[in-house]
Amino acid sequence: MSSASVMGVLNLTPDSFYDGGTYKNEADIITQAQSMLESGATFIDVGAYSSRPNADHVSESEELARILPVVKLLVKTFPEAILSIDTFRSTVAKSCIEAGAAIINDISAGQLDPLMLETVGKLKVPYVMMHMLGTPKTMQQHTNYTDLIKDMLFYFSERIALAREHGIIDIIIDPGFGFSKTLQQNFELLNKLELLHITGLPMLVGVSRKSMIYKTLESTPQEALNGTTVINTICLQKGGSILRVHDVKEAMECITLINALKQ
Repeated sequence: MSSASVMGVLNLTPDSFYDGGTYKNEADIITQAQSMLESGATFIDVGAYSSRPNADHVSESEELARILPVVKLLVKTFPEAILSIDTFRSTVAKSCIEAGAAIINDISAGQLDPLMLETVGKLKVPYVMMHMLGTPKTMQQHTNYTDLIKDMLFYFSERIALAREHGIIDIIIDPGFGFSKTLQQNFELLNKLELLHITGLPMLVGVSRKSMIYKTLESTPQEALNGTTVINTICLQKGGSILRVHDVKEAMECITLINALKQ
């Protein structure tokens, strides 16, 4: 049983729900990336388009202007780091991979850009595909399922087949906690998470400081670290391979303790 790993989140958006606008200059970005790597992150996920519900639209040129200099900076400063690019746009994906990034993390699984799957296939990089219906702006209107897990498995089998057709070899699935799901559905998904292993693919989970935690606890994203740790632990027990988090040290502690339990 291989150990899980951690993906640290580096948001370059002014409006992200937890750390929006935190990293204003190169020094802040380097400090944060270094802190995540030293705490044990295997990957750094760089994103310049907020995907929170009702997020503002960001033009392609604006997204590129925000993300590309940071990718170049991180590649230069931390040449050993594995950078993941959180984007649903093929042009952004291509530019960032050419600048030295290694993975594409697409919340739309190729649905928001008809060229994404073809582009990733040509780039020959690993691809994280998430379960989401609609767009970040409309996703919370798409929460009607016949059977949540069955519908998700159908979605993934369809998207995986399409990705394979375009030559994408390494695929990681992300169940998309908080995307096109009600509070109740997030917990149903958590309860049955191991059923997604039927895809035979590694699973990335991102629950870090999300509303399923702080709304349930009647707190705020700032106060949701303890809750995040609880949910991350459950995800690991149900076979999550990668924890995508804002708090790397605490996520690494979850993995260490779960590893000790398994041994």
